[in-house]
Amino acid sequence: MRAAFVFLAAFLLAFGCTGTTPLKELNENPQAHLGEKVAVSGTVEKSIRLGSLSGYTLTEGNHSIRVSSQSLPAEGKKITVSGTWMRDTLFGYYLLAEE
Repeated sequence: MRAAFVFLAAFLLAFGCTGTTPLKELNENPQAHLGEKVAVSGTVEKSIRLGSLSGYTLTEGNHSIRVSSQSLPAEGKKITVSGTWMRDTLFGYYLLAEE
């Protein structure tokens, strides 16, 4: 019974509880996560709303990504956001936040 519990715990740790993706990983190898749903954490900076386009920069240490989102959290707030990692010809790589 104990062996089954240890196996289940190891399986969940490896495959079921991935947590957040570090911004460093997205910056260093953005193609690896293209089209995948990811969760990221960081501090909100540089919020902008231009008509129907809105978003912000999410920063973690020396790394940052752009987040496209209809909701704009307060600048300076630490958040976790989930979405799809995307690439655009004009804007490059960004996270399309789930609303």
